[in-house]
Parts: sequence; structure tokens; C-alpha cells
Amino acid sequence: KRRIKEAKSFGEFGEKWLTAGPMADSTRAMRRAIIERDILPAFRNRLLTEITSGDVRVLCAKVKDRGAPATAVHVRDIIKLVYGFAILHGEKVANPAEEVGPASIATFVPKDRSLSPAEIRIMLKQIEHVPTLPTIRLGMKLFLLTMVRKSELQDATWDEVDFENAVWSIPKERMKRSKPHNIYLSQQVLDIMIALKTCAGNSRYLLPSRYDADAPMSRATFNRITYAVVELARKEGLPLEPFMVHDLRRTGSTLLNELGFNSDWIEKCLAHEDGRSSRGIYNKAEYEYQRRHMMQEWADMVDAWVDGRKHTPMLYPPSMQLMALEPTV
Repeated sequence: KRRIKEAKSFGEFGEKWLTAGPMADSTRAMRRAIIERDILPAFRNRLLTEITSGDVRVLCAKVKDRGAPATAVHVRDIIKLVYGFAILHGEKVANPAEEVGPASIATFVPKDRSLSPAEIRIMLKQIEHVPTLPTIRLGMKLFLLTMVRKSELQDATWDEVDFENAVWSIPKERMKRSKPHNIYLSQQVLDIMIALKTCAGNSRYLLPSRYDADAPMSRATFNRITYAVVELARKEGLPLEPFMVHDLRRTGSTLLNELGFNSDWIEKCLAHEDGRSSRGIYNKAEYEYQRRHMMQEWADMVDAWVDGRKHTPMLYPPSMQLMALEPTV
């Protein structure tokens, strides 16, 4: 059996990296599919010393042109990792992918972007390794757990938070649709709020500016952190596509709907009011009890995903089981 350093072609080293490289099984399967479909047809028999940064750009452009920009970025990342593996095992070659920045291939965030449970786990684990303030890490998790808009959290003040009754009441002046909105707080969100209160000192803001306690945090702060989290995940070879802060709100809505929670409760959590339909006009219910239950289930699910545990949510509070089915006519 030949030693690793005797392999000279990209195809040989690609296979050895796929077999020996440290990565999750799901990541390995995804990367193998990309290598076999998109990379090996072009690079299988080419020597490591032959492939140039121009070759990498041409291959990535070909994949992007078929309408797969995210895959094109993965192609670049995989080539970079295979070369890094080869260099680690003694090959004296330059890494052609080093000169091809991911932003030069594709810079995008789809407007319908929603993170999967696996991506939520990656995001919340990777953010612990991003050099930033603890309050920013807590804030990112708050966006996910409360599903509020960015301005609703970044301009939030402590007089809006009722710890005793576990509710955060945003006045109409700060709401997009000029209607007051209650956010019912799970135990996890309460714990985050307590930590933020400890960090905030005498500031009236939940998330004060780093340099001025009398001002809210900069609008650009959290989007900078999303870029950093995605880049760190990419360096670690973890499948986390680019996302923005607002996508965390969409993520909560999408996953709760997919799990089967009542859509009226979800819309109320999002402070959506569709005045154009009779549903929006007549449905003025607050659904406090139901929403408290749902938001606790949501927080418990996020914790389970991060810990790698299974959690089967209860779609209705215990006292509502008899009301779970729609009456038949």
C-alpha cells in the first residue's frame, strides 16, 4: 500500500482526504457528492503541481453558471482543503485555491433564506469561537429565540421587560405596523435577559453601544458577526451558508410551521397583521397561553439541536388537547 506522500494526482489526494479528514458523516457525504460530480471530471488525473488558481476560477465559474453559486463556493473550499491536506503530508506545492476568495465566486443571501436545525447547531457552536463581546453572542441567540426584527431588539430598553411576568412589551412607536406587541419569554430567554441586564450596568438599553452606554448598539454589529460565523464555519469545513440577522426570524417561522404549530400563533409572534384579509381583520386574539407554550417548546428544541439530542415538541399546551382537532361540519 503506497504511502500518502506518494500520491501525486488530485484524484488520489482527494480520496485520501475524504477518507482520513476529520469531518461529520453528513459533511463527508455532501463533499463526496460535490467532488465526484463537479471536481473530479476536471481534476481527477491532473497532478497537484499542474492545477493553477485560474483553473480553480474557471471550474467554480462553470458551477456557478449552472445556477449553483453555493456549490461553487464549496468547490473552491474543498480544493483548498485537499491541497492543505497534501501539504500537511509533505507535498511541496502551492495551494491554488488560496488566491481565489469565496466572495469573488459568489456573494449572496437569498431573500427566502432559512437555516436548518443542523445550521442552527453550527451557528450557535461557532459563534462561541468568534472574537466578540458576550452580549453580542447572547443577542444573536435572542434574535433566533424571540423572532423579533433587528430594530426591535437593538432599540429595546429595560422598561419594556417585565421579568416577573416573563413578557417583553414593545410599544407601538417602535413597531413596524404601529401596534404594541408582546413577546412571551421562555426560560432560556429570561436567562439571557438576566445576563444582559448584568452586563448592561446602568444603561437603559438591553444592548448598549460598546463606547456609549446611553446609545444602542450599532446597526451593523450583528451582520458583521454573521459574516464572521459563516467564514469560521467555512474554515472548519462545516456546511453553513451565508445568512443575515433577519433570516433568523424567518428560520423560526419556517421551522415552527413545518413542525405543525398553529399558524395563527406563529403570525402573532411575528407581529404580522394582514389587514387585506378577513382573517387579519377578525382574528384579534392574543393567544398568550398558546404562544408561551410554543416559545418554550421552540427554545427547548434549539437547545436539543445544539446538544445533539432529540426533542419531540408538544404542539398544544396540555389543557388544550381536546381542542387540537378542528370540528367537522
